[in-house]
Amino acid sequence: MHVTGVGICGPELRYSDEGERADAAAELESLGFTALWLPDTGGDLFGPLRLLLGATQSITVASGILNIWLHDPVAVATEFADVERAHPGRLLLGLGVGHASLVDRTTEPGRYRRPLAAMEGFLDALDGAASVVPVERRMIAALSPKMLALARDRTAGAFPNLVPPSHTASARAAIGGQRQLAVEQHAVLETDPAAARATARATLEGYFRLPNYVNSWRSLGFGEEDLTGGGSDRLIDTIVAWGDEHAIACRVQEHFDAGADHVGLRITDPSSQPGLPLTSWRRLAPAVNN
Repeated sequence: MHVTGVGICGPELRYSDEGERADAAAELESLGFTALWLPDTGGDLFGPLRLLLGATQSITVASGILNIWLHDPVAVATEFADVERAHPGRLLLGLGVGHASLVDRTTEPGRYRRPLAAMEGFLDALDGAASVVPVERRMIAALSPKMLALARDRTAGAFPNLVPPSHTASARAAIGGQRQLAVEQHAVLETDPAAARATARATLEGYFRLPNYVNSWRSLGFGEEDLTGGGSDRLIDTIVAWGDEHAIACRVQEHFDAGADHVGLRITDPSSQPGLPLTSWRRLAPAVNN
């Protein structure tokens, strides 16, 4: 499996009405998007993956990202094998260590520790399961050099989130040319700077409480002045693509130029209406899928 082109990420693909999700998946496939990425905050993840696979013909459907603390690896391997029988060659297993605040709250306080070792152990368990998940069908949500190295050595590649093209370039150097690099890019279809940044800040609000991302932004050269008050304009403009279709397509191309094989767009609708941002997806499709 080699994922290229532009995909769509977002909680709407997992948590909206089932019928609407199925219809949206079929439409996104017809619009030329190449992958659908579903997030994980616990509970049944494979049911929603099966729903989108069943509604489409050939598009890749991926966990983006399966939290390794919230799932048993042997059960994951069994589920993967079951999906593979029904939809051969179409499921990609994105894996991540998540965040201490979620893991400790959802499972048990203090459980989140030594995330790199935990990911190594999860991969070992996948390799040792009766139904092995092939290396080429799994990726890691890697930000740091050590996790990128693990993605290079044990999986098909890396799927970092909330990073600029400069990180994409360094990630490509870290994992080498033989591994896949997919990037999740947040975007807002809004040309007014104040409105776009306000929407982006609302989207990123929770991420400022997650050390994994804050430390990643620090490593990119952002200081405390950038990480307070909802984020500086410089940080927001670097992490979130905003503007018209052309502006967002240009950011996507910057990731490709920096070495990405695939870019997954997570679109926040500036109207703040709940549900699937179909209008934004439809508007962006001709600009990014050419």
